[in-house]
Amino acid sequence: MNKAGEIRVIALGLIRNGDGIFLSEGYDPVKQQTFYRALGGGVEFGETSRAALEREFQEEIQADLTNIKYLGCIENLFTFNGRQGHEIIQLFQCDFVDSKFYQLESLIFSESPHHKHRALWIDISRLKSGEFRLVPEVFFEYL
Repeated sequence: MNKAGEIRVIALGLIRNGDGIFLSEGYDPVKQQTFYRALGGGVEFGETSRAALEREFQEEIQADLTNIKYLGCIENLFTFNGRQGHEIIQLFQCDFVDSKFYQLESLIFSESPHHKHRALWIDISRLKSGEFRLVPEVFFEYL
């Protein structure tokens, strides 16, 4: 999460496998709500968003990406953990190089030593039905 009053630039990757999409699970303790979003992370100064996407996937789940295609830019205003957030999302469609990632149901990864997350394949119909909450909702336009 960014500092108060700061706009964060992030790069996220939408990876599909048939009717499924690979997403990271998050939880907002204030709203007591679980949500799902594409994997990726912050763009560092002097780094392109594509390079950030590749670096983040390598750091978080040790995965290389291929067929990387830029989809668009999304401005995301949201509230998480009781704080207002503001992101500029550079969104990419991509695939895993290693086919083992398509065989997994889920995996646990760490963004930092104290924050473990789960990434998993979710059927797009379960997102569209509202069973699972996709954020930001504008991602539906890219599915």
